[in-house]
Amino acid sequence: MTALPSEPAQRVEPGLVSRALEIAGRLANDAADVITDTAGRGARPAATESPFDWVTDTGRILERHTRRVLADEFPGIPVFGEEFDSSPGTTVAEQWAARSSSARFRWSVDPVDGTANYVAGLPWCAYSLAMLDEHGPVVGVVADPYRGQIYAAARGRGMRANGTPVRLSDQQETRAGIVCTELTRTGAWCGMDRFITNATAAQVGVRLLGSPALAIAQVALGHAMAAVLDSYEEWDVAGALALAAESGAAVLDRQGRHTALPSDGLLVAAPGVADNVLHWWSQSTGDRTSESTG
Repeated sequence: MTALPSEPAQRVEPGLVSRALEIAGRLANDAADVITDTAGRGARPAATESPFDWVTDTGRILERHTRRVLADEFPGIPVFGEEFDSSPGTTVAEQWAARSSSARFRWSVDPVDGTANYVAGLPWCAYSLAMLDEHGPVVGVVADPYRGQIYAAARGRGMRANGTPVRLSDQQETRAGIVCTELTRTGAWCGMDRFITNATAAQVGVRLLGSPALAIAQVALGHAMAAVLDSYEEWDVAGALALAAESGAAVLDRQGRHTALPSDGLLVAAPGVADNVLHWWSQSTGDRTSESTG
């Protein structure tokens, strides 16, 4: 069984939250227009870059624009982003610790989440932005450009899709459901094949769509029953985790503990099916652990 939720996060000044939602929504709308206008232009990664982890001019431009606007509107709140803050020489946990200790609040942006899809012109990528404090996301927005949707949420205020409130139903049945997962920077995560086998044995479909933010958003919207991400960066998931939490989804770490922003693998699921999916995931990665220590 999953653990009980932790204590409620600290309340944030309402005026700051409202302004953060407004500015983040405006930036998401700007980014959606740019992404749809420029996608599929034929850019390719350099020979030294992984196709799962590379940058584009659009990503750099959108991140610079985001940083400029946030610096003007929220001076003193640091901004961390996909294009200019990746630190290959440090672990994910070390990077997250450095960010979370720098100030009470921070912004985290992924200007094009799903870059390989964007470059190919596949209609499945997103812009993701979140304001966080020590307890996790305070405000989060995810732009889904190809569906003309802006998903937004703020702590204690619920989730909205283009202004319409979203709340998950009490789903209990796993059969015929969809679970999303994603590749890591180097390809399949260790245990992914077993996880897929576990899910399909329960007559559940598994989808790898190429955007962690949109994978989590599908759970928040009730389209997918769960998303499992074995690894990621904060900017990949922070905006979408705000959506998930406010829609009523469970956000769990590898041990099944409710955690607003897990730092090493996460499960986002409709609460009624979270234990089932956690079991499939734990079983697949547990096999990997025993093999590595045997």
